[in-house]
Amino acid sequence: MNPVVGVAAFVAVSLATAVIGFYGLRISRTTGDFYVASRTVRPWWNASAIGGEYLSAASFLGVAGLILLSGTDALWFPVGYTAGYLMLLLFVAAPLRRSGAYTIPDFTEARLDSRAVRRVTSFVVVVVGWLYIVPQLHGAALAIRITTGLPAWVGQAAVVAVVCVTVVSGGMRSITFVQAFQYWLKLTALAVPALFILFSLAGAGAPAAAGAAVNPTALAPAGPYQNISLLVALLFGTLGLPHVLVRFYTNPDGQSARRTTLIVLGLLSVFYLFPTAYGLIGRVFAPGLAKSGQADALVLLLPGRLVGGPAGDMLSALVVAGAFAAFLSTTSGLVVSLAGVISQDVLGGSVRGFRLAAVISAVVPLGIASMTDSTALAGSVGLVFAFTASTICPVLLLGIWWRGLTDAGAIAGMLTGAVLCGGSMLAGAVLGGAGTPPWLAQPAAWTVPAAFAVMVAVSRATRGRVPRTITRLMTRLHTPERPLATER
Repeated sequence: MNPVVGVAAFVAVSLATAVIGFYGLRISRTTGDFYVASRTVRPWWNASAIGGEYLSAASFLGVAGLILLSGTDALWFPVGYTAGYLMLLLFVAAPLRRSGAYTIPDFTEARLDSRAVRRVTSFVVVVVGWLYIVPQLHGAALAIRITTGLPAWVGQAAVVAVVCVTVVSGGMRSITFVQAFQYWLKLTALAVPALFILFSLAGAGAPAAAGAAVNPTALAPAGPYQNISLLVALLFGTLGLPHVLVRFYTNPDGQSARRTTLIVLGLLSVFYLFPTAYGLIGRVFAPGLAKSGQADALVLLLPGRLVGGPAGDMLSALVVAGAFAAFLSTTSGLVVSLAGVISQDVLGGSVRGFRLAAVISAVVPLGIASMTDSTALAGSVGLVFAFTASTICPVLLLGIWWRGLTDAGAIAGMLTGAVLCGGSMLAGAVLGGAGTPPWLAQPAAWTVPAAFAVMVAVSRATRGRVPRTITRLMTRLHTPERPLATER
């Protein structure tokens, strides 16, 4: 790939992001604008923004790379990512919006009437956010190195710089415009080259780059335990992603939150058709990328290999722009959610505190990413989902649907999930890929039930700590409010 193409694509998407972000600055005036866009984001805008921030490096690059490596076993990732939103629709979206909270710690404190629960929740949310940002920066490092030949740290630093400028300038309202634009850019960046590739293959037959398909025995097939554990992580982990949940606070009401989630399901279903197509095409026409350790670069390299010429360069530029849109949109969503938590809990909740917290939220994972090496992007994000499913998800589901949850139970369950899942992740990193037993490599199948079980058991043992306001709180969460007069 021509390095100029990669640089031009990155500069173009960065400038577009900055311009849209500065537009958000013009209409961001209040604290509510910065935290939740004053709760005035309509379903289509919000759904596009959720698609923009949810479809991360793992979705744009990692899914195709895993399909290239392991074939149909990797299809659980797009299925799980999409089905997780159905869980959100059924169990979380509307009640969470009715809670009236700005952040997840706001919700847990109000629900359980406990500052201690808030502190533990805030800690877990920040850990989850930083763990999720690191793979985005690894993806940026991979993309900048493959497409331009520049040092990997350039991509990481550039993403953090653009995100900081955008978030600091306009907060949630600004990021809403940015992420909605970036979803449609990502979809276009995958769909147009995929169609060109298919037409090219249909018209010219097997290209010179074609070769033997990937050996299906190159990777050991995942067994039933690994597949079940992965689905548990993706389904329940989606319910606890802080950058996704904060989006529901921006809807005008619970009905809008449900409508937003339905639209997101459609947008995700359409999007995941294309990484799947890239992975299947790559298994036939670019198997060498799997053998050379460049599976995650499949989406970036395939248009240039199979189309070639000026058309191939243009398609490659479009794909590179979409890739950086993925890194920027997900990172910006995470930074906004983390900045809200850190600002309110540490810096007083002001706009100035939000801006300082945003910089902190972006710089810390930059340091972590610079000291670590990227693994398979989708696989590393899958572990973050497992951690989230073992910590934030139980307290949200039980907090919304079970009157008997207590602050002691919530704290015990979150800490149990964090220790068990976090310990498994560390043990897996020490043992390495081949030497890691399945129950450590994919821990969600046992860490998620353990967190729920501890939360329920401790809550039953501390029944006297159920908040006295529980009836009023549960009524508020589950009573549909009247839509705003301006809702359409």
